[in-house]
Amino acid sequence: MPPDAPLPRTARIPGSKSLTNRALLLAAAAPGTSRLWAPLVSDDTLAFRTALTDLGLTVDAGPEDAYWDVTGTGRGPAGQAAARVWCADAGTAARFLPPFAATGDGTFRFDGSAQLRARPLRPLLDALGELGATVRAAEEGRAVPDALPFEVTAAGLDGGRIVVDSAMSSQYLSGLLMAAPLMRQGLEADARSLVSRPYVDMTLALMRRYGAQVEASADRIRVLPGRYRPTDLAIEPDASTASYFFAAAAVTGRAVTVPGLGTGSLQGDLRFVDVLAKTGARVSIGAGATTVSGGGPLRGGFDVDMGEISDTFMTLAAIAPLADAPVTIRGIGHARLKESDRIEAMAANLRVCGIRVEEGADRITVHPGRPAPARIACRRDHRIAMSFSVLALGSGVPLELDDPGCVAKTFPGFHAEFRRLFPEFTASSEEHR
Repeated sequence: MPPDAPLPRTARIPGSKSLTNRALLLAAAAPGTSRLWAPLVSDDTLAFRTALTDLGLTVDAGPEDAYWDVTGTGRGPAGQAAARVWCADAGTAARFLPPFAATGDGTFRFDGSAQLRARPLRPLLDALGELGATVRAAEEGRAVPDALPFEVTAAGLDGGRIVVDSAMSSQYLSGLLMAAPLMRQGLEADARSLVSRPYVDMTLALMRRYGAQVEASADRIRVLPGRYRPTDLAIEPDASTASYFFAAAAVTGRAVTVPGLGTGSLQGDLRFVDVLAKTGARVSIGAGATTVSGGGPLRGGFDVDMGEISDTFMTLAAIAPLADAPVTIRGIGHARLKESDRIEAMAANLRVCGIRVEEGADRITVHPGRPAPARIACRRDHRIAMSFSVLALGSGVPLELDDPGCVAKTFPGFHAEFRRLFPEFTASSEEHR
């Protein structure tokens, strides 16, 4: 660290949602009990945990949720007639649990919130049908199953070779891959159309930790049939959530350290700090922690492809008005199919703040400008609320969040932790005090 660098403040970032929900599923598929240390406790992970119990699995929480013990059977679930699985708002539950259920026996009805019902599932459900499951739409007026609610009738899956359209989401393929060891022939999948490949690499790394035999190349992934083994796992802090605190350091000239996120991280979103380095921030990634320090006025004037780390593009877009030149973010078309149309949502909210923005099918360009006080439409999307909190901090302009509580999807304590590290934070909504 340079001698003039500010002393870092340590951010208390909760566990990774992506790792927590993947580990929950893999532990459920292993025979015996696995302990997950420091799991994320949030709306999405609690929804996933509850959905597992809907499938007949047992998850016991330790004192103050310090750990969760997951007891698996080593096979897919055996359901009663039309077992109901409620996914709430959790996209990972809707995409990871149906393939797991399909390796079992029974009929399983999946449903979720109105927000989750609007998110596409057709490529995943088509793949399950090709692999031998019977999938039916469970809503009047829909002949073809393409979204929640739907029913899966299962008697195990044969597996084999498959091509999955993963241009909209890598979660379709991740869900199928995690179920693959329980398929009679395993699975060989084409990986050429993937978006967000780092998330699939995370899936494969965890599968190997739980004993799966996996062979992977740039365009093909093969999973051999076999069994998972119960494995205890410490969950890393969430790199996507950490992006807001790293960005806050960049725009305030402060320094923030996140312990537990280092060179061995399984999360591709840690690469967001490389993007911050383009803005002039100083970045240090060590074996056990990452530190970002503000490096003076924010630099713009660059074009960056964030397709592989698209959950963090909003963080960059939110601080881009504070840069000295426009910033263009590309490769993020699939972000239009998340909790909200995230490109349009960011553009609309920035315009409300008086910022000039241009958007395309898979890109957004944000021009420099001082934000005006505004009310931010969060659209029940946690990443909008957290991103614009960083803009409010960096600009010193009061921005009111219309739904500050939506951060509970991934980090219920976000506002308290943000204010602890940055007491000058002045976002104007009284609701998140």
